[in-house]
Amino acid sequence: MLRWIIDDLKDAFEQLKRPETWIVIGLIFTFILLLYLVGRFAFRTDAILVFHHATSGYCRPLTDFAIIMLFCGMIFFFFFATLTLGELQQYFSLKARKFKGEAEKALRGVMLWGGGTIGMSLAALFFFNNNCT
Repeated sequence: MLRWIIDDLKDAFEQLKRPETWIVIGLIFTFILLLYLVGRFAFRTDAILVFHHATSGYCRPLTDFAIIMLFCGMIFFFFFATLTLGELQQYFSLKARKFKGEAEKALRGVMLWGGGTIGMSLAALFFFNNNCT
């Protein structure tokens, strides 16, 4: 009756033997690490946390333009991260089917979207690093 659960777990452990699985896990971990680093600075800008002395540092008050740019950057970060993971999946799929030209295009897409994702994160870290103590 519950044999399907055991079969699904066996299939999941089989997937962990593939290098593609670990590449995707590593990429997701990298994105989570970048989110953590930016989020650590972002919480220092919250007025309520600053008022209650619940933050470990202080950031200068942000202008409306900076807030809008950070908000839009957050949206595009998630958009680019999703595109990166999708292109990576497309690359693995095309590579497995021996479509070399299309796989190279997908790999360029991974580099483009992944570079944009990491670039936006580094720009936010640079911004917060210059505005926070």
